[in-house]
Amino acid sequence: MSFLSPDSGFMRGLADLIDAIWINILMVVTSIPLISIGAALTAGHDAARRSLEGRGHVTANYFRAFRSNFIKATMIWLVFGPLLLLLIYAWVVLQITPLLIIKFAFSILWVLGFEWVWALQSRFENTVGRTLFNAWVFALANLGRTLIMVLFDAAYLVLLVLSWFYMPQGLFLLLLLGYGTLIMVHTPLLNGAFKHFVANAPMARPTAVEAGRKKTAD
Repeated sequence: MSFLSPDSGFMRGLADLIDAIWINILMVVTSIPLISIGAALTAGHDAARRSLEGRGHVTANYFRAFRSNFIKATMIWLVFGPLLLLLIYAWVVLQITPLLIIKFAFSILWVLGFEWVWALQSRFENTVGRTLFNAWVFALANLGRTLIMVLFDAAYLVLLVLSWFYMPQGLFLLLLLGYGTLIMVHTPLLNGAFKHFVANAPMARPTAVEAGRKKTAD
């Protein structure tokens, strides 16, 4: 049967799904110390991109990226992690009307940066400050792609909540798919935004954004 051929769209999609689940498992395991969440997210983006490109083995790609990006990704996580805790505290505890605009503004900035920063760290060699800056620049310069990624993430969170209340038996499958699957879905959108910068690497400023030097491993 043609759809069972290794080159069929169905089988390629199934292989990508299996890789996404495995990436998600690797991310969960390596995030257990909490301080390593940034490195896990960065490695997940690198492994997902290489999987879709058919380059190397997922596990080897993941741990190579995890090790090589650990320091900078951890520094980035030390920005996003504490800020996330502060935002959660503000929304849950600080029920003060005048703070709503501030809470919305910082929440939006957090989400925008989060969608791009790990892919940038996995793809380009840069300072931590420049990577953080570029995350928000790319998010705004590619607002359509950003909104699509946010919608995918929001839909996943809604499914988790609905499953928790109405169909708990589906939680295991959703957690198994996890953020690794979302990264796999995000990757083509991210690649489209990075295409020009990768093509021009190692030029310093191909446009108004200095994406940074392309990772030598690529």
